[in-house]
Amino acid sequence: MKSRMSLPSAALTAVVALTWLGIQSPIEGQETVRLSLDHYMDLETVSGPQISPDGSRVVYTRSWFDMVNDRRESSIWIMETDGSRNRHLLEGAGVRWSPDGTRILFTAPGEPGGAQIHVRWMDAEGATSQVTRLDNGPGNVRWSPDGDWIAFTSRVDDRADFAGVSLPDRPDGAQWTAGPKIVERAGYKRDRSGYVDTGWTHLFVVPAEGGTPRQLTRGDWNHNGIAWSPDGTEIYFTSYRTEDWDAPENWQESDIYAVEVVTGSIRRLTDKRGADGSPVPSPDGSLIAYISGDEHADTYRNSRIHVMNRDGSGQRSISGDYDRQSGGLMWAPDGSGLYFSVSREGYRSLHFASVDGGVERRTEGSHLMTLSSFSDEGMAVGTISSAYEPGDLYRWSLDNPEDPIRLTNVNADILHNVTLGEVEEIWYPSDPFDIQGWIVKPPDFDPNREYPLMLAIHGGPHGMYNGGFNFAFQEHASNDYVVLYTNPRGSTGYGTEFANAIQNDYPGVDMQDLMRGVDYMLETGYIDEENLFVYGCSGGGILTTYIVGNTDRFTAASANCPIVNWMSAMGTSDAISYTRTFEVPFWEDPTEWIDRSSIFYVGNVTTPTMLMTGELDLRTPMGQTEEYYQALQYVGVPTVMVRFQDEWHGTGSRPSNFMRTQLYLRKWWEKWGTHDDRPVS
Repeated sequence: MKSRMSLPSAALTAVVALTWLGIQSPIEGQETVRLSLDHYMDLETVSGPQISPDGSRVVYTRSWFDMVNDRRESSIWIMETDGSRNRHLLEGAGVRWSPDGTRILFTAPGEPGGAQIHVRWMDAEGATSQVTRLDNGPGNVRWSPDGDWIAFTSRVDDRADFAGVSLPDRPDGAQWTAGPKIVERAGYKRDRSGYVDTGWTHLFVVPAEGGTPRQLTRGDWNHNGIAWSPDGTEIYFTSYRTEDWDAPENWQESDIYAVEVVTGSIRRLTDKRGADGSPVPSPDGSLIAYISGDEHADTYRNSRIHVMNRDGSGQRSISGDYDRQSGGLMWAPDGSGLYFSVSREGYRSLHFASVDGGVERRTEGSHLMTLSSFSDEGMAVGTISSAYEPGDLYRWSLDNPEDPIRLTNVNADILHNVTLGEVEEIWYPSDPFDIQGWIVKPPDFDPNREYPLMLAIHGGPHGMYNGGFNFAFQEHASNDYVVLYTNPRGSTGYGTEFANAIQNDYPGVDMQDLMRGVDYMLETGYIDEENLFVYGCSGGGILTTYIVGNTDRFTAASANCPIVNWMSAMGTSDAISYTRTFEVPFWEDPTEWIDRSSIFYVGNVTTPTMLMTGELDLRTPMGQTEEYYQALQYVGVPTVMVRFQDEWHGTGSRPSNFMRTQLYLRKWWEKWGTHDDRPVS
């Protein structure tokens, strides 16, 4: 079935999306079936489709929730390019076709443990071999152009220079406490990983038929973002191989290097101040495209697309004054330019940058289109989602990307009779900007009634809410809440000026944009102004604590995974580089640090405020939640602290914790709210 994605209006988008999913409007007299957490447990996702070089088959990753073990699982599926013969292939992830299309590589558990690289022949026999036996798992796995080798990165264990002392001999049979953890690096921990200073990430190659990996890079540096040269003689990668790489003045720095596969000789291709990375060589190998950003003191700045000659000469920007963040570059088969997906103004579309300069937008529409791969003849595959569609696989021609063809419909079975809430896109003024947002209304919405309002605030702060399907918001709406989510200044997708408008003022001026959104909602006439609720996680939690310290308009609030004291946070968070977003260190002048720290406004708070944070969080550590909780207790503001088990940053990586987050939010609203579904007078 062909489905044109560029649609003239939000209302038509809703009708078409509902038709795609098979979701029907309720028959008169028939009870509406609403979205529930039971549906969440059966929700599936598809990602990373890879089309074979000859364009005949597609492999992709299909994920679901293992509710018995409370985790997400995934496996690799395969289909013909027309969507037929869609079937499970094997367990694993990270699948990629060999250049000749005869094999696929993927990662899956193997000996001696953890993720390993495997190769499967794509003939009738389907023989599979484990290629690596690594102590530390592989990353950035890439075929060589001739298919004979596989490149990857992996951590090589090391220990701190200062580690180790000579203790007296222990008595026979004694079991002494393990030795201390010795830390020497500035960035020694990372959320969802724990300690990351136990070694260095290096580049390896291994024969595709299996064998001993050969290490190509050495030294006390990390190496990532790899790509083979088309002739297979070199591998390009990103690093910053200098003695003072860990110094604060170099936290933005990265460069592109080339290593000769045979000799291991390394040469530096870029050396300007700023971040250069993500190298992608052209089909003929004469040019290397990459993402480049100049050194700056801004909170945020969009990078540019550059190209250079293979030897590093002739470096130039080809994206001109195009001011949106670009990534995932893929060369056109004829080498005329690069395709890439861009998230902008709440949606995601396909763009093309010509080597002669200039960026052209190739698709329009209220959807999220992500290009994953394309065949030698220009047949592309990717994912598309919209407000009413969780996301599926599509194919399209690079010459005609506005006419994609659906390949999967993985959630039609659970959503076929569900009535979703209407999603309305809005724009409203907040001097000097126009702010984009979306409203999710309850099923069977009645404009003549008043509904409680949830204001949801995204994290980042340099992130972007989008108009795609959002289960959390739809599930709240199915419980008769109106949900408002917006992109205040500081959000990405609207240009550097907009994103950088919170420079040295976050949280702060962005609160104005959120309050203007609430004002907009009250003017609709269907919001109960006595039942206004606000919440967010990470950057959204930071803003939530700032809001309740500066206004009492909300009935209740939930600050999830917040930072409330920038001075203590920068000494305990893995985001130490965020220190540079302040004009001077707090030990020189704490004025700005105090102004932007919600703990210093806690004496103004009257709003009942819940706090929810993961016990393992290293980004916005639990200590921040505890500081604010204790302060609220001291000043007598109603509060509760919800400490999520087995969670890093965020509260929803475990399926059960996602559901708990939804339920605890509404439990808090119901505890303090007074809404009785009153009609509009």
